[in-house]
Amino acid sequence: MTPIEYIDQLQQALAAAPSPSGGPVVPDPGSGVAPPEVADKVLTILQWIAYLATAACVGGLLYTAAKMALAHRRGDDTNVSQLGWVFAACLLIGSASAIVSALI
Repeated sequence: MTPIEYIDQLQQALAAAPSPSGGPVVPDPGSGVAPPEVADKVLTILQWIAYLATAACVGGLLYTAAKMALAHRRGDDTNVSQLGWVFAACLLIGSASAIVSALI
């Protein structure tokens, strides 16, 4: 039996077991639903944050590229790791929604 199969069986057994207090089992609310008047405002704020984060990624790439050009002119190439961090940030920002969806 693989660990995944073991965990699946354990989850099924726990779901079928009665509550220790004999009372009702706590319901699972799922991902929830936002109130209608709040949902649009939160979505707008998240869109602004995503826009600003994307602009910060572009700015970070431009800044790092300019820094690398100046360093190359001086004969130094130590900014390559900084470019890797900027790429990692771009990847994380671009896939944030998919990561959260996978974790929920």
